[in-house]
Amino acid sequence: MIKIKEFYLNELRECCYILSDESKECIIVDPGISSQSERDRIVKYIDAETLKPVKIVCTHGHFDHVMGNAFITEKYNIPTYLNPKDIPLLERAPHDCLMFGYQIEQPPLKTLDIKEGNDVTFGNSVLKVIATPGHTSGSVCIYSPEDKFVLTGDTLFAGSCGRTDLPESEEDAMPDSLNKIAREMKADYIVYPGHGPNSTIKDELMQNPFLRDKGF
Repeated sequence: MIKIKEFYLNELRECCYILSDESKECIIVDPGISSQSERDRIVKYIDAETLKPVKIVCTHGHFDHVMGNAFITEKYNIPTYLNPKDIPLLERAPHDCLMFGYQIEQPPLKTLDIKEGNDVTFGNSVLKVIATPGHTSGSVCIYSPEDKFVLTGDTLFAGSCGRTDLPESEEDAMPDSLNKIAREMKADYIVYPGHGPNSTIKDELMQNPFLRDKGF
């Protein structure tokens, strides 16, 4: 069974998740680490749980989700998985951070592809990947049919969805991506978004104006 630990990071309250199982291997999803205290929180948890990080997984390439990639890579010598469509966002992350008063080390640009149909594996666990363009061209969601959860990045939030008015967004693709999530995830799946509180697919179908009354 997969254990999920959530951290709220940086001033944008980005949600970073550490997923682990009984093997003690773990993956770090969207490490938007912006300060030494946040680094310490992440490392303290990993050490206390005696975990072995094996991958960084990015739901998309926006700066607030990748600010800690360089630190995690250097600390644990592990690869980063990112949809190649979002590599340009990774390249400009340090520049984008400056607009919010952050100075970060360039996230490693050598990444491994994560695309729809891929599996994300660690320890005894296998996660599935679906492409959900809209907020960015390369946005993906990662889910577990066995443990009934989905990490939606900035595609789906509790009661809302990600912005599509950015230069790298695909506004026309967002409805299809949201519908895909609604179709492929069961009602009892827990939704772990890139910002804000957790939810469930059932609650989103009932309350989220971008999903409500879809009839799935």
